Amino acid sequence: MTQSSSEALARPVDGEWSRTPAPKGGHGPGWSKVPQVTALFWGVKVLTTGMGETASDYLGRTLGPIPAGALGLAGLVALLVLQFRTTRYRPWVYWSAIVMVSVFGTMAADVVHVMAGIPYTVSVIAFSLGLAALLTAWYVSEGTLSIHSVRTRRRETFYWATVLTTFALGTAVGDLTAGTLGWGYLPSGVLFTALIAVPALSGRFLGLNAVAAFWWAYVLTRPLGASFADWMGVSTPRGGLGWGTGPVTLTLIVPIVLLVGYLAISHQDTPPEPADTGTAG
Repeated sequence: MTQSSSEALARPVDGEWSRTPAPKGGHGPGWSKVPQVTALFWGVKVLTTGMGETASDYLGRTLGPIPAGALGLAGLVALLVLQFRTTRYRPWVYWSAIVMVSVFGTMAADVVHVMAGIPYTVSVIAFSLGLAALLTAWYVSEGTLSIHSVRTRRRETFYWATVLTTFALGTAVGDLTAGTLGWGYLPSGVLFTALIAVPALSGRFLGLNAVAAFWWAYVLTRPLGASFADWMGVSTPRGGLGWGTGPVTLTLIVPIVLLVGYLAISHQDTPPEPADTGTAG
């Protein structure tokens, strides 16, 4: 098989092969900066979305929206800088960054609604269009949307911008169903539990593209985790259990720390070494 100096045939990613540009400088792909997608990946992801929701609410009520937003932004920037400086996937760094994306993504969606007065219906449409634009730009630039191809700085930038947008979108969707539509937190959580099963069933029985199924499920993890976390944290008059956002946040931190610690020790989700570390000829 021949290949031009400007292209390299990517490894199978999420069930697909794709022709994507080689990294700048003509070198082969580097280490992957994101984990392998396993059952634990989805488990930790849902837990972080729930914790991010209640942590954001707690900080907003305790410190005020502006100081809380500044703190969330500072934490997000610091951890993303650390993530970008790593040379490969590091569980503690990656998942800490995901937690801060969850916290700040919630704050961003809430600020748009509460302080700017923009309805969640409008926010959902705006964030959906923003996500579509990001994914389109990513695909046009790189020829793939697979997270397993995140082995260059540019793809990592696309990845984290997309992740942040999915969190803001998921927050708005969850608040839309629970609040604006009046369905409540627990029914919303049940709804998103059912919807998140659709990609898996569609991929198995209807041949849905694996990359599309991944991003569908990824967006839905946000309102899924947030709905159940809100249900546990908010007061009983609002349809919740009344545990409080602070205690729920602390409760969710424990399994997150335990699972990420397990992943760091077991390397169960560590991506394989680069298949090609030489130059592209």
